[in-house]
Amino acid sequence: MILGVLLAAALLYLFLRPGAAGGWVVVTRDGVETARYPLGQDRTVTIGDGDYNVLEIRDGAAAVIEANCGDHTCMRMGAISRDGETIVCLPHHLIVSIEGGEAAPFDAAAQ
Repeated sequence: MILGVLLAAALLYLFLRPGAAGGWVVVTRDGVETARYPLGQDRTVTIGDGDYNVLEIRDGAAAVIEANCGDHTCMRMGAISRDGETIVCLPHHLIVSIEGGEAAPFDAAAQ
């Protein structure tokens, strides 16, 4: 009986824990939401045709790993995984953001 309760608690923790598994990667282009992907499911998607960005979602984080924009700032922004974090590609009018993910440890620092 106790073993069953412990096993059920462990399974609930794995599937319902806060953070990456419950978050969403939201893709917005020209101010319109074009896609929404679960942060907990690994995938690679190409956003756009002529002007494109390749978005990789892996291990609870999202990153632009390839783009044909001129400056590649979106690629250098790195991976995001926490609620409110964003990746922006200005040349392609693209915003990738996290909704409902793990909260950032703090909003600001003051001295």
